[in-house]
Amino acid sequence: MSGSARTLIGMSPRKNRRTRDMPRETGQGAFGGPQRIEEGPDGDWIVRPAAGAAKTYRCPGCDQEIPPGVGHVVAWPAEGGGPEDRRHWHRPCWEHRLHRAPKIQRSRRGPRY
Repeated sequence: MSGSARTLIGMSPRKNRRTRDMPRETGQGAFGGPQRIEEGPDGDWIVRPAAGAAKTYRCPGCDQEIPPGVGHVVAWPAEGGGPEDRRHWHRPCWEHRLHRAPKIQRSRRGPRY
């Protein structure tokens, strides 16, 4: 037996079970990417990865631009959400959206408290 064959004998097969906190796969998205439903305290969201677009989008999480060709996620409400409700997010911004402080717009000369 070769060295690699010996290591495979004692291994058990991988179990691909979905745990409770894992998102549910819903199949292919409109542009061919796998989309899933994420459940959260802010409701259920359909989330689809985007490999990169041909135009610039603005992330609602950090209010910064997502330049063309940069990977990100597209999310919209699972119930009642249509194409006009889709938002393009940076991946980290989407993952941390529930932990962000409210966005308060201040002038440059305003107090920082």
